[in-house]
Amino acid sequence: MARDSRSSKEKKRGGLGRGLNALFEDEPQVKPAEEIEDLPLAEVRPNPYQPRKNFDEKKLTELAESIKENGVLQPIIVRRSVSGYEIIAGERRFRASELAGKATIPAIIRQFDESQMMEVAILENLQREDLTPLEEAQAYEMLQKNLGLTQEEVSKKMGKSRPYITNYLRLLTLPQKTKGLLQRGELSMGQARTLLGLKDKTKIDDLAKRVVKEGMPVRKLEALVSQMNERGQKRKKKPGKSPFVKASESQLSAKFGSPVSITENKQGKGHLSIDFAGPEELNRILDLLGVNLDD
Repeated sequence: MARDSRSSKEKKRGGLGRGLNALFEDEPQVKPAEEIEDLPLAEVRPNPYQPRKNFDEKKLTELAESIKENGVLQPIIVRRSVSGYEIIAGERRFRASELAGKATIPAIIRQFDESQMMEVAILENLQREDLTPLEEAQAYEMLQKNLGLTQEEVSKKMGKSRPYITNYLRLLTLPQKTKGLLQRGELSMGQARTLLGLKDKTKIDDLAKRVVKEGMPVRKLEALVSQMNERGQKRKKKPGKSPFVKASESQLSAKFGSPVSITENKQGKGHLSIDFAGPEELNRILDLLGVNLDD
């Protein structure tokens, strides 16, 4: 059943350039030849390329209550499929309509190929204000992998700087447990980015848990990461044994027939140790040193 044309614009999230507009042509304004139709909800399917699998149940319930009172004020966008219709944009309205017990939903039917379906799903997802940093990073990754875009191309499409995109994509390299803290909102974007500066990646999860437990500010975390990196660098830079010490160890080991170890500090002082396997071997070494304990 055709309905009267409607025109309204959702407030667009800043920085998306012409991403969705280029595909929707300022969706959901109706083109002259288009009509808004009431489609049976039973014939409508979610976008198979929708990157977001979890929707806030509380907000869906609130939207469902609004739909019960006022109906769906903005039509969803769909395309025809073999089994009915697939959503291009408006999955929240679709889900909320189901919760509200509606039998139909207003929709605009448009022609979209698979590539456009995928791009719209990702870009619409990025428009949402309640995205976690990790979800935003995953969306940028999908644009890269599924559409074959470079980081530079993603940044232009999204109206973001290249470093902005890079910083978000780096979040995907965090260990899984730390990603979980970020996804649940226990870690902030700033804290997560600072953790990425830790050179010993095996310590990120433990430090992330400490950050959450102590409610550690970013500035304090930055100082701590710097200290940990310095300590690690000092351990790495610990000087090895000099050629003279190594040669001495080798010659003494050969003389005594037992492993000999020499340690030396910066002042040239140190100690020498000779390993022995038992009393007999100790007596043998003492004899070689000219030590007579019976005297």
